[in-house]
Amino acid sequence: MRRFAWAVLLAAQVGWAEDVAAGRVVAVTCSADASQSYAVYLPSNYSADRAWPVIFAFDPGGRGSVPVERYQAAAERYGYIVAGSNNSRNGPWEVSIRAARAMMFDAGERFRIDERRVYLAGMSGGSRVALGVAQGVAQGSNGIAGVIASSAGFPDSKPRKSVEFPVFETAGTEDFNLSEMRQMDRALTSPHRLAVFEGGHMWLPAEVAVEAVEWMEVQAKSGRVDEIFAKRTAAVQTMSGVERLRAVQGIVADFGGLKDVSVYAVQAKELERDKRVREALKKERDDQALEERDTRQILGLEAQLANVDQRGPALLGLRSEWKRLSGVANGATDTAERRRARRVLRGLSMGTRERSSDAEYLKIVSEYRLAGR
Repeated sequence: MRRFAWAVLLAAQVGWAEDVAAGRVVAVTCSADASQSYAVYLPSNYSADRAWPVIFAFDPGGRGSVPVERYQAAAERYGYIVAGSNNSRNGPWEVSIRAARAMMFDAGERFRIDERRVYLAGMSGGSRVALGVAQGVAQGSNGIAGVIASSAGFPDSKPRKSVEFPVFETAGTEDFNLSEMRQMDRALTSPHRLAVFEGGHMWLPAEVAVEAVEWMEVQAKSGRVDEIFAKRTAAVQTMSGVERLRAVQGIVADFGGLKDVSVYAVQAKELERDKRVREALKKERDDQALEERDTRQILGLEAQLANVDQRGPALLGLRSEWKRLSGVANGATDTAERRRARRVLRGLSMGTRERSSDAEYLKIVSEYRLAGR
């Protein structure tokens, strides 16, 4: 994608308008382009007397108010402006880049923004937009301060070893992109954190949005570090197993050099040696491997549909696999197997018509795909 500097967008700040009400989500039409609009939330104590951190958000369906509402509580608590584009959506990349430029430029004119604290957030295709824009912005003092990536990774879906901005990743337990987010989390060595919540392919819940903003506050070494450290260390006391291991590892990674984390480093080593924790981690890895195997199996059978000699057996195999997964996915008890089956079915249901035009196969997919989003 073409690179553009956030500093250029800020250059228009010659005076900040006071035409947007604070303390509630408001719809804004871009002054320079009436075809572009966004939803915005200003903290109730907003004034142009000082500069404010900002989160620019991208929804896959162009519903700007959805991410703004999810981040509203965090924005109010920690003093952030949040803006969500109504034009960026899944589809041509140029449409989303134009929307990002329009929203960021307009907000730079209207509001007093701290150019050192510009964050991007997105969900699914919107997450790919956020990460793509962050990669394209000129680095340095005017680079993006961080990205909150929900339910999708980089635009090319490939993990990176490092990036020049902190990344907070989120995914639901039944999110078909959970595997991608875990791969992204394991690959990154630059500052990152993954939060997994109960749910599917969706925007992060408001309470996780608070966690994300708090994590960015720590990355920025803001005046909230002591407060957030106390909150995180208190929460650890109620955890056990893998959850506790990841929490103490996070404390060591996030607060090292800022606070004394030696006791948590010791706890992390102890938990890494714990047999039950090791077994739970192995089960998680095995679960992901099975998910990838099931996905490859069906995609491999799909590829055989175009061959006249292989089509018949492939259809039988596909029906068998979809039926088996559907039975597990619709089980009455919430298990790791049911969650895995739901992730596979929902992931394969996405883009089926782009992968195959076989009418009989599409009928099978329609019969066994999960209802709802």
